[in-house]
Amino acid sequence: MNHDQLRQSPEGMWESLSRIAVKSAEYNSRERQPHPKCLEGTRVNPLDYIYRLLDDRKKSRLIWLHGTAGVGKSAIAFTVAERMRNLQVTEETNIEKRLAGTFFFSRKHTERCTTGYFFATLAYQLACNFPSVREDLNRTIRENPALLDSNKSLRDQMEGLFLKPLRKLQSRLRECPPSAFVVDALDECMSETEVADLISLLGYALRQPNLPVIHILLTSRSEAYIREAIQLEDVHPLVCEIPVEISGEGVAAIISLDGADVDDDIYIFLEHSFKKLRSRYSNFPQPTSRELARLASRAGRRFIVASTMMKFVDDGYHDPRDRLHLMLEFTSELLPGTEVYKLYDRILATCANPARAYLHLSIVASLANPLSISQIAELLGPGEGRDVEMVLAQLRSIMDIPTDRSLPVNIFHSSVRDYVLNPSNCNLPGVQHIRYPHPLLARSCLYLMMQAIPRSTALLDALSQLKTHSRAMKPHEPQSLKQELAFIVEPPTPFTVLTALQWLRGSHKSDLLSWLETLDGCAWLETQEGKDWLQIRWRIDWLQTQGKTFLPKAHSVRDWLLTQGRKGSLTEAWPSWLGTQSGRDWLQAQSGQDWLQTQWGKDWLQTRWGQDWLQTRWGQDWLQTRRGQDTYTQHTRDSLQTLNGEGWLKTESGREWLRDESGREWLQTHSGRDWLQTQSRQDLLPTHSRRQWLQTQSGRERLKTQPGQELLQTQGGRDWLKTQSGREWLQTQSGQDWLHTPHGQAWQSTAAASVWVTMEEFSRTLEAVSEYAIVPELLSLAAFQAIQQFKSLPDFLMFPVFLALRHQDSSSTLPQCHFPPDMEIFHAMMAFEGFAHEAQERSRSASDALNYACQNWAFHLSRAHSPWDNILNHLFKSFWSHHLLCWLERQWCSKGLRSCLAILFEAQN
Repeated sequence: MNHDQLRQSPEGMWESLSRIAVKSAEYNSRERQPHPKCLEGTRVNPLDYIYRLLDDRKKSRLIWLHGTAGVGKSAIAFTVAERMRNLQVTEETNIEKRLAGTFFFSRKHTERCTTGYFFATLAYQLACNFPSVREDLNRTIRENPALLDSNKSLRDQMEGLFLKPLRKLQSRLRECPPSAFVVDALDECMSETEVADLISLLGYALRQPNLPVIHILLTSRSEAYIREAIQLEDVHPLVCEIPVEISGEGVAAIISLDGADVDDDIYIFLEHSFKKLRSRYSNFPQPTSRELARLASRAGRRFIVASTMMKFVDDGYHDPRDRLHLMLEFTSELLPGTEVYKLYDRILATCANPARAYLHLSIVASLANPLSISQIAELLGPGEGRDVEMVLAQLRSIMDIPTDRSLPVNIFHSSVRDYVLNPSNCNLPGVQHIRYPHPLLARSCLYLMMQAIPRSTALLDALSQLKTHSRAMKPHEPQSLKQELAFIVEPPTPFTVLTALQWLRGSHKSDLLSWLETLDGCAWLETQEGKDWLQIRWRIDWLQTQGKTFLPKAHSVRDWLLTQGRKGSLTEAWPSWLGTQSGRDWLQAQSGQDWLQTQWGKDWLQTRWGQDWLQTRWGQDWLQTRRGQDTYTQHTRDSLQTLNGEGWLKTESGREWLRDESGREWLQTHSGRDWLQTQSRQDLLPTHSRRQWLQTQSGRERLKTQPGQELLQTQGGRDWLKTQSGREWLQTQSGQDWLHTPHGQAWQSTAAASVWVTMEEFSRTLEAVSEYAIVPELLSLAAFQAIQQFKSLPDFLMFPVFLALRHQDSSSTLPQCHFPPDMEIFHAMMAFEGFAHEAQERSRSASDALNYACQNWAFHLSRAHSPWDNILNHLFKSFWSHHLLCWLERQWCSKGLRSCLAILFEAQN
């Protein structure tokens, strides 16, 4: 089985789903260790209540477990998932468990802070647990592979990856205990809109008929936007909320995550933790019951406080007895909800410099994405960053500090971020006067960029030089490039595109004739424009020299010569070329033999050159077979409607007939369409005919089917994708869906498709540029002048410039053409590509800290308190006036203009 067959096989579909599913989002993933888990004998009331809800066979429920940060929601979610994983659906099987799937959100991880991978991950776990749905799931993905794209509609993903397999299980699970899904930390999803949509869709799913009874446990903070989504009239009837008032014999009046019983649970947790500590330190005195109760009371019914206490006592670097004494002195006179903040105060107070510790903690919690200690130190500079490693080492109880300095540091719990978000949460002396972290990070980013990126006007100068040399060139609409460059088959580079566009603009000088020998040149000669060019009388000189190596390669031009090539001025030149040695060589080839069967071939045989050829050995051999071939051709055409007709269509004569107008007309008949219904028959279509058929309504409808998808893998299908009709189809929903299939993605990586993919990216960039209105006052800035220069370039230069700025393997060498001295535009383009290559190299060699600064300076600026302090205001103005172009050069070459514009206007606003 080849690679393409494997990807379309059930094994290939399963492999694709397995690759997309986020393994770290599963409740027991190694990445989440140590797993938060309720100790035996703790959280009994809420757990029992949840278990009873999960055992309800009457109707599906959405169970919402919510509370403030640190009350133990994730521990309960893990414990529930663990229990359901240990319960079998039936006694007859050890494979199928009641836990159908889990997804634990986390804003620290790209794939877990979005809903884009949610349903794919649940589908993968569901199929692992219930192997009977795997075949149907594979079929669904094979029919619509775009479902695995994280940008696909969430509703479509739910329908295909969630509801379909569950419907398959209805009869299987009708008499079984309900299955459960566990979704933790919904508030860790970065988009409030995505969260609201997900809750709405889960409610929609649970209301659908023909589904087995299932329950979904959701945990989150008590955020207003989540409550609003929960209380929608089509969701709320399905919701069972915890904390919630309930009644019944033997059941507490209120089930709550922070009720009075939590003190006992925390006591058990602390007792268990100190026993583990004693097992490693034999001389450590076990706290008394009174001391344990005192510590439990200090926790304020929040497990994160108790957990942090234990990390502080047992940090591995200090005497745990001294640390325990500090915790026992922790005041009990705390306002509800402030316990964790007071604990963080106490931990910071143990640091050598509490104010510095608070500052660095706030910096780590405010970063746009995690950095290592060494990167933080470089970003902050030799002043603020001098003691980062020493200070952060004192915060091991509230931060994950890897021993490897190259790995990022992370806060343990989101409550740390809440703590530093407002300095008023901290009561340590001097902290109230500490600078807010975002202005400090913005200053650090600006200063590092101004030090590490030198002033330069290379981009503006290079663009200006190109524009100066392009004044004589007539501009066209940029969108017309898609049609003009549709023939290109090689990966587009600045010089190949510039050469092609120069040729298309009428620069048919002898110095550019060598371009016709390239793959792109050959492809252009197969277009109608190229064929028209061949008809000009003096082009026969090219056919007799360089062109003799071209004809054996250009299949479409050979086909054209067999039909239309005798029209026009080429009528006089073509016979004389056939009399040359290269022409005679071509007549020996199959295409030449076929051409001799046409009326034009027969006419040529009456000429002097034709008569001379008939005297040769090859001509004599051909004469011996001509009458027999003519007889066979006429006979098989008459029998086309018989069962034997298909055999003739497989011959070269049959293929030739399909190229004729009569053959193409037959393909539109009922018999012709029926004949085209199999893949093998579609393969018989000549390239040109196949392209024409795909442009018809029946051809487009065929593309929606599995055989039609397979047709796109044939040479004819791939050729059709290069036509205007094919590219228009790629813009449709069917075409977009196909692009997300394994075959579509493989096609996009081919040389033939690379120009289309690049042109799409180019068009989106132009659209993005037009979305941002550049303020006239800003045009005096070099960076904005560069953007204006780019926008005002003629399209034949704008696209090569775009390629030079994004091309990852730029080369300053000219193509194999000898340009005359007056072609300054090529030399200016060579200089520009050299600039782009150097800028890319500088970007690639930059440190992670500098990359962070370049990408996130606007993020921190937008979160700095207004008005800015004098230092930040001065730095920003200096950067904006003198270094913005340097930043633009670097980022444009590494991230693209669209990304630069988004950052620029976030900072400007």
